[in-house]
Amino acid sequence: MRNKRNIWFFIPPKVHILDLTGPVQVFYEANTYGADYVLHFISTEDNLVSAAGLPFGRIEHYTNANPISKDYIFIPGAEMDYFYSRAFKNNKVFFKWLQSMPGKGVSVCSVCTGAFVLAEAGLLNKKRCTTHWKRLKELKKAYPEVLAEDNILYTHADNIYTSAGITSGIDLSLSIIEEHYGPLFTHKVARELVVYHRRSDSHSQKSVYLDYRNHLNIGVHIVQDWLIENLHQKTTIEKLAFVANMSPRNLTRTFRKATGISINDYMKQLRVEKAQTLSNNSEFDVEYIAGQIGYSNARQLRRIKKN
Repeated sequence: MRNKRNIWFFIPPKVHILDLTGPVQVFYEANTYGADYVLHFISTEDNLVSAAGLPFGRIEHYTNANPISKDYIFIPGAEMDYFYSRAFKNNKVFFKWLQSMPGKGVSVCSVCTGAFVLAEAGLLNKKRCTTHWKRLKELKKAYPEVLAEDNILYTHADNIYTSAGITSGIDLSLSIIEEHYGPLFTHKVARELVVYHRRSDSHSQKSVYLDYRNHLNIGVHIVQDWLIENLHQKTTIEKLAFVANMSPRNLTRTFRKATGISINDYMKQLRVEKAQTLSNNSEFDVEYIAGQIGYSNARQLRRIKKN
């Protein structure tokens, strides 16, 4: 799983704390599960204070940073008066530096009003992007060439990512981790963050490991985790009820209420997803894959694929 990537967090003056710490925590937690992200913090300023008044210690100057191909630069949002200030507009050297990053294979990501930084650097010209809904009209007015959209959580075009307001930076970060390590790994990170439903950019992408988790029922979460880890075993409702410390009848009712689907439908989706993942490995034949998802023969596997 080891594949080291640098994540550079650029901290602007008057930064919004959650825009910064949300993505930071996502990548930090990913490392506790075996990812290999190296986190760096850079800025144009020597002394920084957040929008809420929280002071920072000394931050490395961006000119000392040397992002390389496959690295990521995250730019969180900040108070709008900074983006309209002369100090921001006069940062020509920084904007030129930032503009050069995608050409080096570095991905540049904005959270919330961090999109104004990308737009000032010319990185959003003719590109689909987004920002906080409250600032969307301002972004379009200030930078007419950007293709800003509302009602979406985040966008990805070439090496440029943008996300909407505040917590959508967490969704964006989880989506990047999923690109690197897959949905099951991302599910574990999301659970660590108590984010039981990882939202996609258009909220239409499906991952059974992450969907159906937008609830806080501990017993149902325990059952879902058990099924994911033990899909190869033969399962009965009585066994699952024991795992959840519920009666079979109560579990059946509670599971559907919490997730919106039946336990059987959930298990079927788990099997389809795991079978698709395993089929990417040419060393696994159909019989082996069938056994790994709890089927006794390949015929059952082919049947669920058809459906």
